[in-house]
Amino acid sequence: MASIARKNLFEDIPRFLVAQAGIMFAVSLVTIQIGILNGFTRSTGLLIDQSSADLWIASQDMVHLEVTSPLPLEQLVKTRDIEGVQRAEALMIRAALWRSSDRRIAPVRLYGFDPNGQLFADWKLAQGELNALNSPYTMMIDKAQLSAINLKQVGDAGTIGSLPAKLVGLVQNTQSMASSAAVFTSLETANAFSTSGFSSTATIRIQNGEVEVLNNAEAAPGRSTTNPPPAPKKLSLSDSINFILVQAKPGQDMQTLRKRIESALPGTRALSKAEMAQQTRDYWEKRTGVGFILGLGATVGFVVGMVVVSQILYSSVADHIKEYGTLKAMGASDWIIYRVITEQALWMAVLGYLPSMALCLGLGTWTMAAKGIMILISPVTATSVFCITVVMCVGSAMFAIQKVTRVDPAIVFKA
Repeated sequence: MASIARKNLFEDIPRFLVAQAGIMFAVSLVTIQIGILNGFTRSTGLLIDQSSADLWIASQDMVHLEVTSPLPLEQLVKTRDIEGVQRAEALMIRAALWRSSDRRIAPVRLYGFDPNGQLFADWKLAQGELNALNSPYTMMIDKAQLSAINLKQVGDAGTIGSLPAKLVGLVQNTQSMASSAAVFTSLETANAFSTSGFSSTATIRIQNGEVEVLNNAEAAPGRSTTNPPPAPKKLSLSDSINFILVQAKPGQDMQTLRKRIESALPGTRALSKAEMAQQTRDYWEKRTGVGFILGLGATVGFVVGMVVVSQILYSSVADHIKEYGTLKAMGASDWIIYRVITEQALWMAVLGYLPSMALCLGLGTWTMAAKGIMILISPVTATSVFCITVVMCVGSAMFAIQKVTRVDPAIVFKA
């Protein structure tokens, strides 16, 4: 009976190709929507996953990585004195406005940290060295975000607020799809950028490797240029940060350490790296409309696939109705005929799924490399989509089976 299923499937190649194109479209739509949802939620916690901290100390008001109340730097000093803490580092997150050398502006998200630290910047560097951020007014970004702030290569510059900002390195796989371009700097530089204000007349000049900020009058021919701005001031204990990253001493019980920290630092809570990442992802997936919209797109793809497959199978059964009548006249049971149609649907599922998954994997690789957009297709996702494809095709076959159920074997004797 399998030969009948294959014969019916490949008898009309143009129809077969149209059917497979419809299935590929539906499977690709479902896979991409699920992949984007998975990639989106994972990207929001990438910086947390890539850290080496055992615990993240945050305000009790913290909603997710980018929405939290500030903590005074003084609490970093107190944290280092808590029993069981081996290392503690500060993380500062600020919103700012970037202006490129051709005066285009873009929102950015500043991440200030200790370039000589060990707990935050555990990323893969594409170009440059972290210690270059010790120089004033230097920064790094994800290489996929170069075009977002209109830069081309390391060494290019612009302004953040009213201060110069020079690109000294590139990192990989750090950008959240929910956030503005991430700019990584030292704590002092991030604080200076965020408090410098925004100059609508500032322009940039690079001369002998030095970055200078000029206003319109100073940039005019025949006028003297300004000197580079003074180095950013050191942070004081009253300056605010957003998180304290903690590395515990070897053998330290995490629950006990968390209680000590929360007792020593009123108004804070200590979360494990996994808890911090999950809280951030839950916010974007469940408290915003992202999960609903992408899930709706996957549902639409499923419905489209069912409609296409059911039409193709129903049309195939209608074209071969006399053959099915002949089988019934020869004594074939309904179950045998059902197996023919079901197997035809399974062939369509497999032959539609394989090229679709290859297409989606290739598309995901390209979008990550070119735009930093993660389409995450895990083995679980691939298996789930295959099951959805099988259900879609076999479920569509039920409509065609209903027609065969009502076939009168006498049809073969009619003119």
